[in-house]
Amino acid sequence: MSGHGHELTDEEAAAMFEPAGWEERYSGEETVWSGNPNPQLVAEISGLAPGTALDVGCGEGGDVIWLARQGWKVTGADFSANGLARAARHAEQAGVRDRTDWWQVDARAFAAGGRSYDLVTTHFLHPPDGGMVEVTGRLSEAVAPGGHLLVVGHAPSEVFTHLSASHRRAMFRAEELLPGLPGDFDVLVVEQRPRTVVRDGVSVDVHDSTLLARRRAD
Repeated sequence: MSGHGHELTDEEAAAMFEPAGWEERYSGEETVWSGNPNPQLVAEISGLAPGTALDVGCGEGGDVIWLARQGWKVTGADFSANGLARAARHAEQAGVRDRTDWWQVDARAFAAGGRSYDLVTTHFLHPPDGGMVEVTGRLSEAVAPGGHLLVVGHAPSEVFTHLSASHRRAMFRAEELLPGLPGDFDVLVVEQRPRTVVRDGVSVDVHDSTLLARRRAD
């Protein structure tokens, strides 16, 4: 979620949660994101042995590419076809095309369908009306025994007053996601981690709600 010059109307905010809004956003020539991996992904996953990974809401593929470079075989999933096309181009340019594949799917309707991964991760996916609890449950179904689930999002904060009320309501604290986890997961991290970002040339302190859990192997 990024800043805008004005507070969005409810209709504009609602469009940000739907595929059509992101298809339009990814239809231009300019990149939307930095291409750098999300810091909590780097912090939590750097020490894990590479395996198979699923990144849901992968956007332009920054996290997918970073994971592939670490030796993971990665599926990038997003509901935007334009976003996935960009991500595939970026992966090819980065030389990791053979370690990546792509899946167009809406996280709100995600179903593992028998697929399983050693790591399932999503960053800054904010479905409205508390929907991230259900999404967490859906994503957990795709975690293989012994695998990890990493969910990261914006914690509610006064620094986001420039965003619409709908966007602010979609933010969450890590502990709010715990009801979405099945009983065979052990929670390893549940906290709001501070991070400094630059917005309009000014440093702003934000917090990343970070949930890391591991599915028991037995």
